[in-house]
Amino acid sequence: MLSLNTTDLPEIIDGLPNISGWEKEVLSVVNHDAPIFLPSTNIKLEDVNAVFAIALHMHQPTIPAGHGGSLISNLQYMFEHPNEGDNHNAGPFAYCYSRMGEFIPELVHQGCNPRVMLDYSGNLLWGLRQMGRDDIIDNLKRITCDRTYQPYVEWLGTMWSHAVVPSTPIPDIKLHIIAWQQHFAAIFGWEALARVKGFSPPEMHLPNHPDTLFEFVKALKECGYRWLLVQEHSVETINGESLTYKHLPHRLIARNSQGETISITALIKTQGSDTKLVAQMQPYYEAKTLSKQQLGSIFIPPIVSQIGDGENGGVMMNEFPSAFKQAWSDMVHNGGGKSGVVGVCGTEYLELIEAAGCKPEEYPTCQPVGQYQIWQRVSPDNCQPEAVETAIGELKQINPNFHMDGASWTNHISWVQGYENVLSPMNQLSSLFHKKLDKLTSTDIAESITRKSDYRKILLHNLLLQTSCFRYWGQGAWTDYAREIYQRGENLLQTTTLGD
Repeated sequence: MLSLNTTDLPEIIDGLPNISGWEKEVLSVVNHDAPIFLPSTNIKLEDVNAVFAIALHMHQPTIPAGHGGSLISNLQYMFEHPNEGDNHNAGPFAYCYSRMGEFIPELVHQGCNPRVMLDYSGNLLWGLRQMGRDDIIDNLKRITCDRTYQPYVEWLGTMWSHAVVPSTPIPDIKLHIIAWQQHFAAIFGWEALARVKGFSPPEMHLPNHPDTLFEFVKALKECGYRWLLVQEHSVETINGESLTYKHLPHRLIARNSQGETISITALIKTQGSDTKLVAQMQPYYEAKTLSKQQLGSIFIPPIVSQIGDGENGGVMMNEFPSAFKQAWSDMVHNGGGKSGVVGVCGTEYLELIEAAGCKPEEYPTCQPVGQYQIWQRVSPDNCQPEAVETAIGELKQINPNFHMDGASWTNHISWVQGYENVLSPMNQLSSLFHKKLDKLTSTDIAESITRKSDYRKILLHNLLLQTSCFRYWGQGAWTDYAREIYQRGENLLQTTTLGD
C-alpha cells in the first residue's frame, strides 16, 4: 500500500479547511487497483452463508452564526444555545461522532470480529477541529490509522458539504468529491485515503437525469471510486421493474443524452431511512434468513447493506451501543464470528467475491428509476440531447409525478420544490465561480491558483451553499443562512483578483 509523507498536507490553512491545491496528488493516490482488505481479511468466503454491511452517516452543516457572523459548525451553535429546540442533544451527538473509536477496539479485544463503515461529511470533520474537539478526531484516527483496527473499519467518501447530487450544479460534483478526499488525507494521511474505495451519496440521493447521472459516475471513477451505495427504491432494472436480486451487487448503468454509457458497481441499500434498522442491527438478523445465491457460475453469500444516521434520534443515541455489541457477541457464539453469518465492509465483500471469480460485468444491471420510460422514447442508437429533453417533457405531461429531481431515502421531501430562493442563488454563485475561475484552473498554473487562500475561500462558499440542510427545514433561519453565504461568496468573487 502507498506510503506518502503527510507532513506536506496541512489540515487547516489560514483558518480554512484544506480542500484544494493538491488535486494532482489526490488523483495519483486514489487511482490504483491494489487490494484494500484482501491481504488482511480473516473471512473465508466458503465458510460464510450470508453477510451484512452497516454504515453510519454523520453530518453537521456549517452556518454563519458564530461571533460576528463567522462560519461555525451547527454542533458548536447547539452547544452555545442549549435551550433552543433539541440543542440539548449536542453532547450526545458529539459522543456519537467519537464512540466507534472506543467500540471497535473493545470488541476486537473481546475476540469479536466487528465491521463498520463510516461516512462523515467534510463540514463535520472541519467543525470538530474548529471546536477544538481533537479528542473526537484522535479517536477516529485510532481506528483509521492503527493497523490493529484497520481490517474492521472502512471509510466511505462523500460530497464535502453534504450536497445532494441531483440538484448540485454538474461542474461542482467533482469539486465536492476531491475536496472531501483532500481534506480526509490532510486529517488521516495519504495511506488512509488510498483505502477509500466506496462512496456514500448524501441522503442516498441518486440523480436520474441522464446527464447528471453520467457526470456523477464519471467523476466517481475519475476519483478512484470502485463502488457506491444506492437506495433500492431509487433504481430499477433495465426493463423498468423493481430489483429482483437486491442482495447481490449490481452494475449501475449511466447513459447520457449523447448516447455515451459508463457504469460502476453498486451495493443496494435495502428499505427506507428508518434509523432503527441500523440501531437495532436489523441487517444482521435479515442476513440470517438468507442463503447463498448464484452470480454467474459461482455461488456467493448475499449481502444486506444498510446505512443510517449515526447520531440522530433517541434509538441511535441510546439503543445502538448495546445492540451493536450484542450482535457481534452473538456471532462469536454462532460460528466464531468468521463463519455462518458475518459482518463485512463493502470493499472487503467485493474483493472477496471477485477473488472467487465473480466479474463486475456479470453483476445484474440497474439504472435510476424513471429512465426506462425515457429510453423507451429515445433510441439509444440515435441519442440526441433534444430528443431526451423532449421525452422528459412528454413524460411530465402524461404523469404529473414524473420528475428528474432524483430519488433518495426520503422521497416525501423535495430538495427542489419550494426552494427557488436557495437554488437560484446557488446556481448563480456556481456560474459566477466557474466563469471567473475555470480559465485559470484549466492551465498549467492551476495548482498555484488552487493553493491560494483566496481561491479556497471562494470554493468554500460555493460548496457550503450547496449543503442540503438549507433546503430541508423549510423557509426561515436556514434559508437565511444560505442567502448570507451566497452574498459573501458573490462579494469574494467580485473583489478577488486571482491570477490577475
